[in-house]
Amino acid sequence: MNVDSKGRIAIPACYRDCLQEDDAGRIVVTAEKDPCLLIFPLTEWELVERRLMKLPNLNSKTRALQRLYIGHATDGELDSQGRVLIPTPLREFAGIEKRAVLTGQGNKFELWDEELYQSRREGWLDELRSEEEESSDGLANFSL
Repeated sequence: MNVDSKGRIAIPACYRDCLQEDDAGRIVVTAEKDPCLLIFPLTEWELVERRLMKLPNLNSKTRALQRLYIGHATDGELDSQGRVLIPTPLREFAGIEKRAVLTGQGNKFELWDEELYQSRREGWLDELRSEEEESSDGLANFSL
């Protein structure tokens, strides 16, 4: 997918309808530990935010997670053409310039720079293949 000159991406039509129906097109974009962004429907984000805020923030890893996810959270809204603005600081964080990949993750989306996503995908596939041979946990028997 293309990122336009104003930093907007077009949400695919099949997801647009759900976002409009359930959350009136309101979303939250935030940073992720991987060099990508997370896009949540507003109601899903509110659940995540509450869970993060309940964590004991005396723990340095908890504070780091709160700073990353909550500190970078930016409200957004689909425009009349189903586009959403991805703020410049977040695009820079994820290295997203002209081409991006939007992947569904159940209750959220990941937004990646296309080139980085392609290179990482090969690593994920290699990792899964090697773990298939070694794995004795529940994933070894998981099938779609």
